[in-house]
Amino acid sequence: MRSFLRGAAALLLAFVCILSALFLRALRDPPVFEGEGYELCFGTSSGEIVRTDMPALMKALLPNVRGESARFSGDRYAQLKEDFCAELLFTEHAAGVDNYYLYSPKLGQGIFLRGNIVNLHIAVSENGTRTAAGTPIIFGGF
Repeated sequence: MRSFLRGAAALLLAFVCILSALFLRALRDPPVFEGEGYELCFGTSSGEIVRTDMPALMKALLPNVRGESARFSGDRYAQLKEDFCAELLFTEHAAGVDNYYLYSPKLGQGIFLRGNIVNLHIAVSENGTRTAAGTPIIFGGF
């Protein structure tokens, strides 16, 4: 009976250690955005994108997140630009969507686009009803 209790205590301690490590990782690396339709990218293709309603937990459980994006109601460009102290680098307009490519000192590494390091991509529908934001860019669709 004593060895059973020791084994159970050891398992419980291991479980607590694992949960503590996940909790600390989630605190250290929280989701970048507070929007809906959250996506995490783990590679360079659309097949490596995971949609989640629990981005903090997914980031804690799955290593090597390479990009994040979220969706918002309305035109949130100005607010996101201000929140991230971002500098606008260039824009594009395609298929009824205005795309803004920015650099923010608050975000991590970016990607090289049009001679610039981009680490924040914001897309706003032409009628201003939806916004998507991603870092370093939006990997999933708008």
